[in-house]
Amino acid sequence: MPHYIEPLFRPPSEARSLIFQITIGCSQNHCTFCGMYKGKQFRLKPLEDVLREIAAIPEAYRLRVERVFLADGDALVYPFGLLVSILDALAATFPRLNRIGSYASPNSLTTKSGQELAQLRDKKLRILYFGLESGDDATLAAVNKGFDAARMAELALSAREAGMKLSVTAILGLAGRGRSLEHARATAAWVNRVNPEYFSLLTLFHRHNDDFVRSLEQCTHRDLLLEARELVTHLAPARTILRSNHVSNFLNLAGSYPKDRLRLIADVNAALAHAENLPGFLDQVPDYAEEYY
Repeated sequence: MPHYIEPLFRPPSEARSLIFQITIGCSQNHCTFCGMYKGKQFRLKPLEDVLREIAAIPEAYRLRVERVFLADGDALVYPFGLLVSILDALAATFPRLNRIGSYASPNSLTTKSGQELAQLRDKKLRILYFGLESGDDATLAAVNKGFDAARMAELALSAREAGMKLSVTAILGLAGRGRSLEHARATAAWVNRVNPEYFSLLTLFHRHNDDFVRSLEQCTHRDLLLEARELVTHLAPARTILRSNHVSNFLNLAGSYPKDRLRLIADVNAALAHAENLPGFLDQVPDYAEEYY
């Protein structure tokens, strides 16, 4: 059976997937806002260990597996030829397998050509979860992302052109109060350019990132609602599903573009109007935190 080195993370949509950890940590583990893998030194799990764990799944369970998620934070960085071996082993072991997913950092996308991405897609690696965080270059530099928005758009588009589905995340409150609206507008412009299949919002929260959070003039509930309104007002992708259902969010949004654009703007306006009737709420800073490890 798979042996996991904790903590182990996966996207909400991979809740029913069988997880194989093929990297430990994240190759791009220097973003100041992110506390997911700060306790891990990045390394590749040896191919023979991964193949042994795949082969160890009991026969009785193999027909149940339809989706697999490859962890940790940057599995796409695994060397191409070795990654092909893993995908082939998964397809041979699980007859009903129809989709494999993985996190993909901008750094990992630089390691694969468009042709290689297309080959991986043909071998059922069908969806990549991409942390944009912001489309605003000043914000990206402040969080030490390592890539500007234009370069990340080029890399994301190369994956889309190879037939991969993209699930992109951005973080409300990441720019603090000073660049809140610029962050929102630039992020919307990035999504409009790339047109990912899925676009999800988180809200900045505490998880082994206290130094970064303290460096910001943090957004209040009012700031975050105004930031969300700015974002959905400028969002106009050709075809994207928007979700803000992460536990860090106090505002849940759900809709499809372009069909639900006006309704989503109205939803944020309604939330603002409702919040005006909650004494003190709009001036509070959200305090959600995760300290599980």
